[in-house]
Amino acid sequence: MNKEFIRVCYKEFEVARLFVDAHMRFHTTFRIGGPADLLFYPQNTGEVQKIIGLAREYGEPITWLGNGSNILVRDGGIRGLVIRFSRKMASISREDTDLVVGAGALLRDVAAYAQENGLAGLEFACGIPGSIGGAIFMNAGAYDDEMKSVVASVKTVTPTGDIHLYSADELDFGYRHSIFQSCDEAICETRLHLHKEDVHIILQRMQDLNDRRASKQPLTYPSAGSTFKRPPGYFAGTLIDQTGLKGLTVGCAQVSQKHAGFIINIGNATAQDVLQLVSVVQKRVYAKHAVELFPELRVIGER
Repeated sequence: MNKEFIRVCYKEFEVARLFVDAHMRFHTTFRIGGPADLLFYPQNTGEVQKIIGLAREYGEPITWLGNGSNILVRDGGIRGLVIRFSRKMASISREDTDLVVGAGALLRDVAAYAQENGLAGLEFACGIPGSIGGAIFMNAGAYDDEMKSVVASVKTVTPTGDIHLYSADELDFGYRHSIFQSCDEAICETRLHLHKEDVHIILQRMQDLNDRRASKQPLTYPSAGSTFKRPPGYFAGTLIDQTGLKGLTVGCAQVSQKHAGFIINIGNATAQDVLQLVSVVQKRVYAKHAVELFPELRVIGER
């Protein structure tokens, strides 16, 4: 990384929000990943615009990061600048039945805020360990619902530093897909459209979903959530279980014995451990069921 770029960033922004050689295992739910050259926590959209301009001026690549869920960072780490949206860009405000939410807000916090205000529609997300920005990027979902059903608009910063407002019908939402997977824009804010309902009914629905999640998923181990996308007509976890792969381990990466759809970190797993295990699972499931599994987790960084 260009040392002059780092020097300029330290001059322009608070030192406490800039980290050189930041090990990504401390910034992902998998607790895996090599160092990023420079990690930055912006506190508003203006700072996002400013640092994008500086990175462009010095030729530094940019990687966007939310809560670090659904991400596997390779062991070589990430070159260039990582911009992480966190609680410094996590505002939540209500406008009638809409919520205007900063990209760094955690899904569970937004779902709780909605419930407390008698707004329904986001209950499915109450246990997803991600941020709003990351959830939009992946069109995250659970229990037969997804972000597509509640997102009204999204505000981004483009690679040239301009503000762009997307309406819902421009987002190209699909299964674990959005337009942002094919355009290099920073999701900074979203408007969610919900509907009014009794706070107690919403709370009961959220409690039921969280109970189901806790009973079935390996929440006590680091992971990136569901490892594989759901193949048409099947459930990935069921196929893996039927192939006899629960407990299969490579290094410290393991197919969860509680839910075969999750690969977990049982110690100090490396990204290579996870990728090798993913490959073994894919090959064995295909050999037994003739069904191809595709990873849901996003793999980034260098080997």
